[in-house]
Amino acid sequence: VHTSARDVRDTDWSQVVALYDQLARLDSSPIVALNRAIAVAELDGPEVALAAVDRLEDALGGYHAYHATRADLLRRLGRSQDSREAYTRAIELAGNTAETVYLTRRRDQLG
Repeated sequence: VHTSARDVRDTDWSQVVALYDQLARLDSSPIVALNRAIAVAELDGPEVALAAVDRLEDALGGYHAYHATRADLLRRLGRSQDSREAYTRAIELAGNTAETVYLTRRRDQLG
């Protein structure tokens, strides 16, 4: 679905979310829920997605991608300071140099 679209704007996000719903019935892991929330952000907006992501904190609070996802959603909502803090936590938890460099660049772009 996403890979067949010419660009992100052409992606059928409702279908992506529906596919994640099917996957969640087979695998109810918090990682699946996190990835579903990313698709929800494209379909229903970052505020709806952030609420879903925040419900995963107990399960994923030690996972850098959880904090990176929160940071991006907060950025999209114009909450720069909260976004910066989430990026900083993601950087602290990142497992390799490439991720650290990428996340640091994203954080520093906030100004």
